[in-house]
Amino acid sequence: MRRILSSLTDGRGFDITLVVFPLAFLFLLSGLPLIYNVLMSFQQVDMFSMGTFIRPFVGLQNYIDLFKQPETRGILANTGIFVVSSIAGQFLIGFGLALFFWVDFPGASWLRGLFLVSWVMPGLVVGAVWNWILSGDFGVLNFILKESGIISSNIFWRSDPHYSLWAVILANIWLGTSFNMILLSVGLSGIPKDLFEASELDGANVFQRFWTITLPMMRSTIGAVISLGLIFTLQQFDLFAAITDGGPNNSSNVAQFWAWDLSFRQYDFAKGATISVIMLVFVMAASVIYVRSTRHEVRG
Repeated sequence: MRRILSSLTDGRGFDITLVVFPLAFLFLLSGLPLIYNVLMSFQQVDMFSMGTFIRPFVGLQNYIDLFKQPETRGILANTGIFVVSSIAGQFLIGFGLALFFWVDFPGASWLRGLFLVSWVMPGLVVGAVWNWILSGDFGVLNFILKESGIISSNIFWRSDPHYSLWAVILANIWLGTSFNMILLSVGLSGIPKDLFEASELDGANVFQRFWTITLPMMRSTIGAVISLGLIFTLQQFDLFAAITDGGPNNSSNVAQFWAWDLSFRQYDFAKGATISVIMLVFVMAASVIYVRSTRHEVRG
């Protein structure tokens, strides 16, 4: 005991102590629920057995039954469309804004700060705001599209099966664009300006400098942004609850909202846990991409 205490006071073992407590905290609050969720996906769970840990083991039957359900294919397709469209929209707009603010001009820092409003707002508040914007009768979006001559009649974004998913995608792009902009701005600021000056002296135009210098130097940042965007998008739940509630007729339902609906509305906890485990695989893949994209960063 004396040796352990002396190692804490003279510096040896102190770094291990700093790591042990956070790891124990994460294991208790995140690791145990995760293990419990994975085990539940292989068990038969109902309202009567929910309070017990030992339940009938059914193997992969929950997964088989899940993929036999007729709505599964459509919901998984909605999830793919939602993830790809959201990440692409957030990245492209965020990258464009990062390049725009990269050019220093008066008031740039203040204007950049205004874009952070969307990121700090709670998801339910964002959903309420976009409910007004997407309203079929008095929504601002319909007014702008009609005045621009793009549409001739109102679009009921939230209740039309053809547009309900895209209504949530628009809101999610608005919500996550500022986060992409900030991370990409940090990556742009790390590129040495000497490279651009040298390439400009060699006669390279703007597009050549962007393709040969900016994008290669931003590779790790872009990988981190896309992987984090995948994780955050797969976790997005508030917007669906606030805007479409997964409807109409599952036209805007995605895996994360379906897992909640199965667990806490239909009380099919095993199926909800099964969907969560499937999503966990994609989140882990995104985490691997994130780690691989940032491991070459130089830390001072």
